[in-house]
Amino acid sequence: MAMSELLHLRPSKDCRWDLVALGEVMLRLDPGDERISSARNFRVWEGGGEYNVARGLRKCFGLRTAIVTALAENPVGRLIEDLVLQGGVDTSHVSLVPYDGIGRSVRNGLNFTERGFGVRAAVGCSDRGHTAVSQLKTGDVDWRSIFEGEGARWFHCGGIFAGLSETTADVAEEAMRAAHAAGVVVSYDLNYRSSLWKGIGGVAHAVDVNRNLARLTDVMFGNEEDFSVALDHKIVGADDGAFLDLGASRYGPILESVAEQFPNLRVIATSLRRVRSASVNDWGGICFAGGRVVATEMREGLEVFDRVGGGDSFASGLIYGLLNNFPIDRALEYGTAHGALAMTTAGDTSTATLSEVEQLVAGRNARIQR
Repeated sequence: MAMSELLHLRPSKDCRWDLVALGEVMLRLDPGDERISSARNFRVWEGGGEYNVARGLRKCFGLRTAIVTALAENPVGRLIEDLVLQGGVDTSHVSLVPYDGIGRSVRNGLNFTERGFGVRAAVGCSDRGHTAVSQLKTGDVDWRSIFEGEGARWFHCGGIFAGLSETTADVAEEAMRAAHAAGVVVSYDLNYRSSLWKGIGGVAHAVDVNRNLARLTDVMFGNEEDFSVALDHKIVGADDGAFLDLGASRYGPILESVAEQFPNLRVIATSLRRVRSASVNDWGGICFAGGRVVATEMREGLEVFDRVGGGDSFASGLIYGLLNNFPIDRALEYGTAHGALAMTTAGDTSTATLSEVEQLVAGRNARIQR
């Protein structure tokens, strides 16, 4: 089955946007080779699970993308806005919320992340309570104007945004329903983070939210923990708690089982990662589409510089292939290659080029390009 039959994409000429994303954009503070707890200098990047997908599609693949989010209007918010502009993502739907002076009522999210090395795992520490975007409520965004008036082919959201507060899941649902009404394809990345859900009902609430939003989703991204915990869906053939390092042969039945439970899902995809150390992973991808499971060949011994954002870049590469009506196995290769390249550079977002992705898809090596 062709992807055009599977997803029913709107024509590009009828739309201002190839993809619109809804999510938080944080300021990432990176201590480089140091630990967060002992660093004296930090580099800054912008990042966020949903935004990273839009940014990858714009910066690497040249598509037209926009982010719907909110920032506190202060110098930190303006810095985040400037970083988003450098990434090429349109900011016309970014709301700047008046700042109260010290952040009693509204602030911008911060994310401290150290990369890890060898046996020392990467560590993240978020500081994102009471942020501007977490206070979005239904009715705050004119989704009909975006999806129908301006026109969009694809809408992307995820479990990180849905778990930010007691109101954001309702905003995600409102956006997804409006997208479907306008004929827009909807993707959702489960992206389960226990820390996000702890204060608003924990795992039980995460399951309720994600199962509800899964029924409004066309293309789902997740990993083994997402499917097992965030969807309350038992992993086929895995022991309880065995969430790491599942290979393609064990993942196929998981995706098929999720597809059976949520027949509205047209594509279900995940990156495959076997962690040898924080610095070396085996990397691949697998998806369920059109009634069959497709997997890429694992790239063994991938050297990782910064693993954060690899899954988001996998998603943007796969979405690029689907938007261009590639056969599913080729689209999956683009996702896997883009995710691999994103982990070779610092920051949450990809700095890869389309030519680099295509060279990796074609099997070329890392010999110097002149």
